[in-house]
Amino acid sequence: MIYFESGSIYQEFSSEDLKNGLFEALEKMGKKHKVLAIPPDYTRLPSRAGELTEYSWQFYGDAMTDVLPALGTHSPMTAHQIEHMFGTLPASLIREHDWRNDVMTLGQVPAEFVKEVSEGAVEFSWPAQVNKLLIDGNFDLILSIGQVVPHEVVGMANYNKNIFVGTGGSEGINKSHFVGAAYGMERMLGHADTPVRRIFNYASDHFAAHLPIVYVQTVVGLDKTDGKVKCRGLFVGDDYSVFDKAAKLALEVNFDLLDRPLKKVVVYLDPTEFKSTWLGNKSIYRTRMAIDDGGELIVIAPALKEFGEDKEIDRLIRKYGYFGTPQTLKACDENEELLRNLGAAAHLIHGSSEGRFSVTYCPGKGAENLTQAEIESVGFVYADIEEVSARYNPEVLKDGFNIMPDGEEIFYISNPALGLWAYRERFKY
Repeated sequence: MIYFESGSIYQEFSSEDLKNGLFEALEKMGKKHKVLAIPPDYTRLPSRAGELTEYSWQFYGDAMTDVLPALGTHSPMTAHQIEHMFGTLPASLIREHDWRNDVMTLGQVPAEFVKEVSEGAVEFSWPAQVNKLLIDGNFDLILSIGQVVPHEVVGMANYNKNIFVGTGGSEGINKSHFVGAAYGMERMLGHADTPVRRIFNYASDHFAAHLPIVYVQTVVGLDKTDGKVKCRGLFVGDDYSVFDKAAKLALEVNFDLLDRPLKKVVVYLDPTEFKSTWLGNKSIYRTRMAIDDGGELIVIAPALKEFGEDKEIDRLIRKYGYFGTPQTLKACDENEELLRNLGAAAHLIHGSSEGRFSVTYCPGKGAENLTQAEIESVGFVYADIEEVSARYNPEVLKDGFNIMPDGEEIFYISNPALGLWAYRERFKY
């Protein structure tokens, strides 16, 4: 059932619009006695989910007893991040998700089904895992809040991904990531109906139907006319149709289909959001279908301090590097530790250009930042951030095509998490 739906590429939601739309939906659901909110974490700050979580608490008051940020494998939120993202929401409501220990398995998606939807790319069962709080909390409403946007693992982010990955366990996260990598990221990016999504939908229908989950989903994108991030849609409901409607709008809002491949792309990673290549490699994921063979991707990353936010994943990235699919699959065959962490293996595949274009990272120069030796050890090119920023100044460049003083043409992206870019001939509808 859909409780609220509104959005278009021309619509702009103010904070008051979001609050009114959410309250209209919540009124239709009737009185609730115990509510859990599952918003994204700080890495999804532009989603407007922070505001919507705060508004949900304002609506329900003491009936909202818990807020569980959908961390997945990300680091727990800091006190500053919680206050910045959720405003007046009491920090005492925040619960930390432990993806390695704090989960329950609701059921197993059969290996036969996984093999069928992945077209034989993999053949293993998939565990539908969620944080124990969802089961033990006795909630009469679980609000899953977040943004629908192109995503490298599942095609389009959010809906039940927020549950099965955001509050999921290590096996479920690892295997779902690997399904997407084995099937082919470029076959899924920007698509709502993908093998990974079908696996999640199977789990929702067979194992999680008893959970009182309602999805609150935004569509947010960059306005090319003024360079501002704007919310274009709000969709609230409890079934697949609400995701499908949001995904259709997200494809219009967040997707740039280009008539020619790009020779040089410059991406800026906001230091408040991007501190790892685990997140920063969205620069690669979201542009790989747009960059020409032999092209160059330059990533200006002033806050880059680690490869993986999880210590074990960070260690694996340092050990095996971003050296492409064949080498990563060979490493999986030869190393049990990588087989036990298929999510890391999938990330190594996603983060490689497969030798088709170069990837240059420009980390800051602080004591915590990754060094030139570290950058080069995992297969990337290193460049000096001051020299690169002097030539390609993020404060001056506009999103899209820019002509430099010497006549060089570049394509600039101020936030890779907000979009998907593809050369028309590479994108398959």
